[in-house]
Amino acid sequence: MAAKKKIIKEKNHPSLDIVSSYGVELSGKKIVLCVAGSVAAYKAIELARLLMRHGADVRCVTSDAVTKLVQPDYFKWATGNAVITKLTGELEHIKLADYNQSDLIIVYPATANTLGKLANGIDDTPVSTVLTVGFGSKIPILMCLAMHASMYENAAVKKNVEFLKNKIEFLSPQQTEGKAKATEPEDVLDYVLKKFGFSSILKNKKVLITAGPTIEYIDPVRIITNQSSGKTGMLLASELISSGAKVTLVYGPGSEKPPKGVKLIKISTSNEIFNVVKKEMQNKFDIVIMTAAISDYIPENPSKNKIKSSKNKIKISLKKTPKIINFIKKYQKNVFLVGFKAEANIPKNELISLAKKKMIESNADMIIANDIGSKRYKKNPESNEILIIDSNRVISSGWMKKEKIAKLIIKEIENKIKT
Repeated sequence: MAAKKKIIKEKNHPSLDIVSSYGVELSGKKIVLCVAGSVAAYKAIELARLLMRHGADVRCVTSDAVTKLVQPDYFKWATGNAVITKLTGELEHIKLADYNQSDLIIVYPATANTLGKLANGIDDTPVSTVLTVGFGSKIPILMCLAMHASMYENAAVKKNVEFLKNKIEFLSPQQTEGKAKATEPEDVLDYVLKKFGFSSILKNKKVLITAGPTIEYIDPVRIITNQSSGKTGMLLASELISSGAKVTLVYGPGSEKPPKGVKLIKISTSNEIFNVVKKEMQNKFDIVIMTAAISDYIPENPSKNKIKSSKNKIKISLKKTPKIINFIKKYQKNVFLVGFKAEANIPKNELISLAKKKMIESNADMIIANDIGSKRYKKNPESNEILIIDSNRVISSGWMKKEKIAKLIIKEIENKIKT
């Protein structure tokens, strides 16, 4: 009778009230969350809650090292389930990881030690034993590595990753501040949703995206350009590919690597991008996103020969280029059009006013505006603050990493096209 009461109590744990509050995509899925001894262990709480909010039943397994960083009761509070901190005669590892007992095992964060134990069949902790059983019973394992960059580059660690890479799944760590940091919980959630067949609004949508700078020739060796790296465009393209969209990427000479899965068209000049976009629009798209930093002015009469450096002074006459975005709705009236508006050192209300003016001129459905002249941006160009502007509202992202900004933009596009 006492055991029965205990089961009822855990079933009605208040934390279970959040289950499926965001969606039912993971409803009925049993997910084992193995938490290894890394300072990133506290983020496992957030991951567990995200998985639950989409319907999952989450059970946590921790190592002794983790309990010194995060109290086990915290994991029980988060999931509403008892936390496994040691293995007993109840055979917890079999109940969780034997054949068909769970749908997925996530190791978050995954240390070099945990990786090595799985690769070499060592099971001397609750986490490593659950992984050994799950590995043998073919339960899918997702490992989210986190460690110092030097450890990640260690030949033995690389050997273990190589051995396991076709047997389990990995989410690559974020290389920053000399560390290979664990993937953010939101990114793990996205991966899990896609793994279980989450049907994105963007699946099979045809998207044309422009990215990067253009270059304009003064003479055969000298150019006018800008400092755009193309990173935001690459991140958006990557998010679109992950969502199942069919992406055509028109990319200027930026410094970022295009994601796998796009149809890549490389261009150099504003004239080239104009001609490519005009031609591609014949294929009909669902969405067009114009992130490219296209030159507003180009040399009127570029020299066919290299201008001699012996001259003390030269004059270059520039002419205005056509705004490509203004032609998109003329090529295809029903396409969802997203434009970008970058300004420097202007008040927020003026930025909004200029963005709305651009939206009217181009008949765009959404404009992403930002100020790239601020000291904060120049000091840390990996982060930004944007304004998402449409006909009804203005949304401020706040200061955040460009990776999160890309996710926010995609989310807003999804919200608009589904209504």
